Amino acid sequence: MNKNVFFHGVVEIGERSSIQDNVILGSEEGGKVKIGENALIRSGTVIYSGVEIGKNFRSGHNVLIREETVIGDDVLVGTNSVIDGNCRVGDEVSIQTNVYITRYTIVEAGVFFGPCAVTLNDKYREYGADLKGPVIKKGAKIGANSTILPAIVIGRNAVVGAGSVVTKDVKAGEVVAGNPARKFKK
Repeated sequence: MNKNVFFHGVVEIGERSSIQDNVILGSEEGGKVKIGENALIRSGTVIYSGVEIGKNFRSGHNVLIREETVIGDDVLVGTNSVIDGNCRVGDEVSIQTNVYITRYTIVEAGVFFGPCAVTLNDKYREYGADLKGPVIKKGAKIGANSTILPAIVIGRNAVVGAGSVVTKDVKAGEVVAGNPARKFKK
C-alpha cells in the first residue's frame, strides 16, 4: 500500500498504472486530473487539476505539472522537472532531469530536452506583461543547460547545442550553438 498519496477533485487513472509514495494528484479547489493507462508516477510528483496525460507516461521523482496542461502518449518527465501550466506537450517527448518548461509553451511530438534546459515566457520581466512561451517543433533536440527565450520558435528537427542561449528563431533542420546561439551547420 502506498503512503501519503493524496487525491483532490476527480482523478482518473488508467489501468496498469503505478503511483509511488508521497504523490499529490489534483488541487484542493477541485477539478479533474486524467492520466492514461500504464503510467508510472514516481514519489514526490505533484500534478494539478486540469491536467490531461496520455498513456505510457513516466515521471521522475519530485516532478511538478501545473494546471491546464495537456501531455501526449509515451512522454517522460525527468526528476525535479517543472511544467508550469497551460502547456501542450506532444507524443514521445523526453524531458530530462531539472528541465523547466514555462507557462504557455508548446512542445510538439518527438522533442528531446537535455538536463537543466530552460524555457522563458516573459520578454520584459514586467508584472502583468503578455506572456508567450516558445514553440518547439516536432523532432527538435534541445541540449543540456540551454535557455530558450520567450516567443522563440525552434524549427522541426533543429538542434540547439548544450549551453546555448537562443535569442532568435531557429529554422527547421538547423544546428545552433553558443551565447547567443548562432547557426552552426545545417
